Amino acid sequence: MSFTPPILERASLGPVSDRIAHQLSLLDTFALCEAARARRDRAWGNTLTYSPKVFLPVTNLCRNRCDYCSFRRSPGDPGEWTMSPEQIRSWLHRARQQGCVEALFCLGDTPEIGFREYRALLRSWGHETTVEYLRWAAEEALRAGLLPHTNAGILGRDDMIALRPVNVSLGLMLENVSERLCKKGMPHHRAPDKRPAKRVQMTREAGELQIPFTSGLLIGIGETVEERVDTILVIRELHREYAHIGEVIVQNFRAHPATPMGLAAEPTPDALSATVALARLLLDDDVSVQAPPNLNPASIEMLIDAGINDFGGISPVSPDYINPQHPWPYLDRLRQVCDAKGFRLEPRLPVYPSHLDAPGFIDASLRPRVDQLQTELSAR
Repeated sequence: MSFTPPILERASLGPVSDRIAHQLSLLDTFALCEAARARRDRAWGNTLTYSPKVFLPVTNLCRNRCDYCSFRRSPGDPGEWTMSPEQIRSWLHRARQQGCVEALFCLGDTPEIGFREYRALLRSWGHETTVEYLRWAAEEALRAGLLPHTNAGILGRDDMIALRPVNVSLGLMLENVSERLCKKGMPHHRAPDKRPAKRVQMTREAGELQIPFTSGLLIGIGETVEERVDTILVIRELHREYAHIGEVIVQNFRAHPATPMGLAAEPTPDALSATVALARLLLDDDVSVQAPPNLNPASIEMLIDAGINDFGGISPVSPDYINPQHPWPYLDRLRQVCDAKGFRLEPRLPVYPSHLDAPGFIDASLRPRVDQLQTELSAR
């Protein structure tokens, strides 16, 4: 393939065209990773970051039924929960005492639409909607000394307007833009909120509202390599229009027992490395690329070699409720691996400097807490 060197040289210097993007996906993983490392090192230097967070699963009630998900429940199911105001306050204060800076609020998609029991529970706490409850929880997080980041599934424009003054960032995994994955027999068939158009629309509206935003793709659920590339390119297009994407997560499917995909094959390390490298090569340099270390505890070096610059949120106080059988890594061990690869591991805020320094992306009322925690992290 005589065109390989020019393509890789071009990609190592900056993002390439859509046509070249699909050609890149055909190349050898080792060569892709080498080019991705060059791009990462030029843009992000020798620092790898993580966000010290508390993971607050506000509710696991969800109207979607993704074939790979072990998190979602219906009312009355074993393990169903919705966190009470007292539980949220308790976790927030414990997190602050343990040095967390991020309060990640995560929940199932649109539980109000599916479950009247949940609506009644919210009313008993004085809230008519999930967004009202999330706004209250974010205000509590700010009072506790933390910065909120909310990943609540599909939110409308008015919902995001309500949450913007009390969150430094919002998030929604795009997962994949393929409509094929929503057809009968595919993993998103019973998940109305996983329709690509809905998720693209929310991502676009977050950009219009100048909300720092986390996106990402999920690999290994039946998508093709071409569909992975298409997903990265859609995220790139949205970011180029609005400059609001702070980070893109490349998350690999892990099989959970007692789910329809409990026996499905997981993506290979080579597939994960290639996708991380493609994300780094296709996305603009100001977009962070991360992969979760707890889903790949034996492959931290591989993720670094593939071109990540961030490990995402890591919690000293709460498990990964989406993947509870995969514990967070010990920071000392993670730091040793980074040191051995020639990188410093440093904590960060749940919003990136590119948005902190740009006008209009952070609500003025959040600045005092942002500045306080930035000073705290700099002193660690």
